[in-house]
Amino acid sequence: MNPDRLKKLVRIFFYLIMVVKLSTLLTLLLVNISQILFEEEKSMKAAIIKTDEEYENTLARIEAIMDAKPNTPEGDELELLSLLVEKYEQEKYPLPEADPVDVIRYYMEQRGLKAKDLVGIIGDKAIVSKIMNRERKLNLQMVRNLHQKAKIPYSLLMNEY
Repeated sequence: MNPDRLKKLVRIFFYLIMVVKLSTLLTLLLVNISQILFEEEKSMKAAIIKTDEEYENTLARIEAIMDAKPNTPEGDELELLSLLVEKYEQEKYPLPEADPVDVIRYYMEQRGLKAKDLVGIIGDKAIVSKIMNRERKLNLQMVRNLHQKAKIPYSLLMNEY
């Protein structure tokens, strides 16, 4: 084989290797750029929710990242967006104060209890009946007993009724 021809082949081979390397580098660069753009597109800028449209968009984003692991960027975003939704819902759809008797009924229903199970916690059978029929109000000792023995939070038992 002619030495000049061999030099040309080596040079062509060298250029091909360079083109392949350059092509690989460009591909990697494009992949990284698209990942960065996709991440920016996926994440949502957190801001106070002021409209129903913002609320709906935030709920959609929460649904999209619901399976995010804690202490990751998406996990942190999920936590923040959840707090923003909670704040919006509390302001837009406030819940009425719970009636302590309704709270007691709810806890009884959840635990499969009857009014007779409250005897000894809030008083005798007659007192339990009067409380449950709203003929008598809970006193401080009854609230303490319901909290300690029935594990009902104080805050739910202190409302007026």
